[in-house]
Amino acid sequence: MNRPANRFSMAMIIAFGAALTLGSFWMLEVMRQATDDNMPAAPRSEPDYYVEKFNFTRLSKTGQAEYNISGKKLIHNPMADTHAIELPVVNNFGDQSAPMTSRAQSAIVDKNNSKVHLYRNVHIDRPATADASSFHLTSEYLLLLPDDDVMQTDKAVEITLGESKLTGTGMYANNATRVLRLASNVHATYPPPTRSRMP
Repeated sequence: MNRPANRFSMAMIIAFGAALTLGSFWMLEVMRQATDDNMPAAPRSEPDYYVEKFNFTRLSKTGQAEYNISGKKLIHNPMADTHAIELPVVNNFGDQSAPMTSRAQSAIVDKNNSKVHLYRNVHIDRPATADASSFHLTSEYLLLLPDDDVMQTDKAVEITLGESKLTGTGMYANNATRVLRLASNVHATYPPPTRSRMP
């Protein structure tokens, strides 16, 4: 006679236990979500956007183009707020000199666009003008400072200036003031002076 009552009591205990278990899971989930909402988000390490075949031009306060950066692909790194560029081409437009064009395999641009790091197979070219010889430079690394019209490196460089050739390690060049300095291991080759013929 007591068996139905015992079965009913056992069913009540099981149901109560299941409800308690489900309630515990629900409480844990609520606490976890509250903790996640209050915790700062983990910094994102993956790129958050990229642009293919881009072209960026920076203008001066007067509306004149100061420099132009283009490339095959631009990838933004949110952690450092930098841009990685594949096959970059940088054109620097000076007020008193011919435009200088820089090319490389890759580049990193700082967050405020004040520094452009060029890597691997770097080539810099500036055509000749009425008061300046043509300029060509090769290196494996070069730092461009577009706002100052300056480029520098601590790596080996090879420079052709007109018909003269210079090689060295470490370089500072200011395109605006026409100052060029090589730090060490400097070798220079100059063409022979042109001799005027006697009448």
